[in-house]
Amino acid sequence: MSNSTPIATKYNPNKQLIIIAGPTAVGKTALSIELAQLYNCPILSFDSRQFYREMSIGTAKPNPKELAMAEHHFINSHSINQTYTSGKFELEALEKLEKIYQSHDVCLAVGGSGLYINALVYGIDAMPSDQATRAKWVAIHQSQGLIPLINFLTEKNPEVFEFIDKQNHARMIRAIEVIELSGQKFTDFRKNMAKARNFTPIWIGLDMEREILYERINQRVDLMIESGLEQEVEQLNSFKDHSALKTVGYAEFFQYFDQKITLDTTVDLIKRNSRRYAKRQFTWFKKNEDITWFSAEHKNRIASFTQQKINELKQQF
Repeated sequence: MSNSTPIATKYNPNKQLIIIAGPTAVGKTALSIELAQLYNCPILSFDSRQFYREMSIGTAKPNPKELAMAEHHFINSHSINQTYTSGKFELEALEKLEKIYQSHDVCLAVGGSGLYINALVYGIDAMPSDQATRAKWVAIHQSQGLIPLINFLTEKNPEVFEFIDKQNHARMIRAIEVIELSGQKFTDFRKNMAKARNFTPIWIGLDMEREILYERINQRVDLMIESGLEQEVEQLNSFKDHSALKTVGYAEFFQYFDQKITLDTTVDLIKRNSRRYAKRQFTWFKKNEDITWFSAEHKNRIASFTQQKINELKQQF
């Protein structure tokens, strides 16, 4: 098991959570609906942007027809005015699953936000937090850039770079904050044994040849533009400083509205940044040794695999 996915101490084999993970545009939505219909079960989204009801086109939410084909949760469930974290998602999703498992043995979880699904499956240890400490490092980053952050973590806890991008200043600052306040490595918190769960996860990863995936991403962005992405983002321009909107497909348009880039450049940047985001998603999920990977088009194999796993688990119960 890798550091990013701690081993759970207790799972309930009689209740299963089929997790469909993978990069943007790989085909998770279509597969999830087919499996939800196969098992007659609900779907939980762990896409950290599809939670927000104000963001639809740019987050590639399931369309109304797709939403009607299966019971969905955590889509349009929150507002961008709400502060939402993986820790809150863990609590809310566990509460939702408790209700679902009263009438279902199987539930699906679908998305591409690794931090959120790890919180649900493995749990989040309570990490210390202090606004003044965080503000100090935010100021250091603003005045000196990434180098002081990288140097601190390289000295104190170099293992964090196995899962934290050196360009992601926000996550580096959070790690530094925990290290300074606790006197422990940030990774020590992540290595702790996970919390007990009232389900057993069955992890599915969707893969695809990179060239094909990147072309799908480019085509998806073109469809978003045709569907009115510019107008959607324009309506949210006054909220551009909200953390929920610092995401691909929205941040680029805010630069365009500020007349910093052209429309053509905006579209090109969205495509490029979406491809880079997909690459980061692959990197995150590939570290999880619990995931069994399939080509996205092999839906029958995936269905057979999940049924086999469910049968094996039921024999344990």
